[in-house]
Parts: sequence; C-alpha cells; structure tokens
Amino acid sequence: MAGVRRVMITGGCGFIGSYLAKRLHEKGYELLLFDAFLNYISPFISRYQDFLKARMAPLLGKPNVRIERGDVRVQKRVHQIMAEWKPEAVVHLAALPSAKESTMYPTEALQINIDGTLSVLEGVKAAGTVKRFVFASSSFVYGHFKTEVADETHTTEPIDVYGGTKLTGEILTRSYSAGHGFEHVIVRPSAVYGFGDANRRVSQILIENAMAGKPLVLHDGGRSRIDFTYCTDIADGLARCVEVPAAANQTFNITRGNARSVKEFAEQVKKHFPNVVLEEREPDTSRPNRGTLSIEKARKLLGYDPKVDIEQGVDEYIRMLKEHG
Repeated sequence: MAGVRRVMITGGCGFIGSYLAKRLHEKGYELLLFDAFLNYISPFISRYQDFLKARMAPLLGKPNVRIERGDVRVQKRVHQIMAEWKPEAVVHLAALPSAKESTMYPTEALQINIDGTLSVLEGVKAAGTVKRFVFASSSFVYGHFKTEVADETHTTEPIDVYGGTKLTGEILTRSYSAGHGFEHVIVRPSAVYGFGDANRRVSQILIENAMAGKPLVLHDGGRSRIDFTYCTDIADGLARCVEVPAAANQTFNITRGNARSVKEFAEQVKKHFPNVVLEEREPDTSRPNRGTLSIEKARKLLGYDPKVDIEQGVDEYIRMLKEHG
C-alpha cells in the first residue's frame, strides 16, 4: 500500500507473526511486534520457549524491529503504544489460536479474540495514523463446507467457539472500517504448519510423535481433508494484504488452495520415520468438515501464488526440527 512503512503486528512474536515479520523486514518495513508471550498448551508438553527463541533469533537486534510486551485485552496499553509509535498499518494476529483450546477455555477465547480485537480497533481509531487494518480470521468461520471448494462467498456458520469468535472479529473489523475511515483486509487461513509452531496443531502432533517413536493417531482413518498451508506461503499472502492497493476492504482465503487428507500428511511424515505406526481412531466430531478453499480471488487481486505442497513442507519442517535439536 502506497505510503505505508510502519507496520504494527499484534502477536508479532507468534508462529505466523514471526514469519510475517521476517518477510516484511526483508522488504524494508519498520516493525513493531506487540506480543503477550502466552501459550495455552501445558508447560509439561509444550516447548514454547524453545520455539519462541528459535523463530525470533533472525529478528533480534535488527534495525527497524521493535518488540514490546503487551496484552491486547489491556486497552490502555494498546492505546499508549499506538499513540507513541504511530503505525500506518496494523496486522492483528493476536488470538487464542487453537480451536481445541478455545473450546476448553471459552471465556479466555472471548476475552482475547473478541475483546482484544475491539481493543485494537479502538486503538486504531484513537491513533488516527492507521491507513489499513488486516484482521487474521480463520476458515473455521465457514463451519461445515457445503461445497467441495469454498470461496469467500460460502456461508459463514461456525460450529465452535473459535469460529464464532473469529466471525465476530470480522464483523467488528468491517464496522470500524466503515465508521472510522480506514481500510480493512480480512484473511481466512487454514491449517498453517511449519517450524516454530507451538500450538499442538495436527501437523505438529503428527511430526513430533513420529520423532518420539509414538503412533500417529488418525481419527476416522485420516480421511478428513484439510487445506494445509505452509508458513512461508501465509507470510507472503499477509504481506501482500498489507501492501497491495487492490486488497482494500476485501476478504481473502489465504491457503494452499488444495486440500489433502490427514492420512496423506501422515504418510509424508512416515517416509522420514518408516517404523512409525499409523493408528486409526473414531472420528473427531468437534471439528467442521472442511476441504479446499478457493484462492482465485487472492491470485487475481493480490498476485498471491503459494509454492509449498505437503511433500516439500513436511520435508522442510522435519529438517528444521532436527537442525534445531
């Protein structure tokens, strides 16, 4: 977007935020990474601190990268940092990022995903310097897919707390944008995976279980089809949402655009660990039935062109885990 050089990323030290920050830093943007450094996975199984240090190492000490601790729920802190730093664009990634944990901790999910979004939007309004607000929603807003390929006009009927909070965030984003004169972009990712994820998504669980010699559990035989999206592809898509003029006031699916079954993903993992056992379990009915998301709109308006299929993505994910011990 013309004239934007200062970008604030809430959740900027998170899994997706760190990849976006690296992409924007390479492009010469000034960055404010605002993060509460929270993780909702049990500390007895999470390696959050290890992943945090590894994913942030390339950014530490870099010119034009400022890191500030802060919780988006604390509106006074959000207002203070925006008034001081005067961002020209805000990418709002801060969230309780897991559907499973959102169901387990619904009050906190509402506080972070809804109240936190409202707090950031109020900060944008008060700052008066923000030209564009990018909101990270989720493909969970669609609920059960009614078509084989879901585009951005698919009905939004979430079936869980996470999808409901993200859809509420979309409505707030559009309302504030219309009422206060700044542009918005809404992004709906799907199943983002790659090195640095500490949220125990299915991709992380499968790979880390394989590395530990544990069985790879496949609910319903792994028949569920998910549009797995590699971390560098989502970072590229989000960066385009910051800077491409045609993105203004649009909603985009930013995914690989090609659903693969969980069993296919597990089989890619098994190529690296031939002795690992695939173990079938009953279906997980708490998750919506999903599939491919159309990315034709993002291709046309943003020039978005994702590169990484699970064959390459799994290889790179495992290589980096081994490299970092």
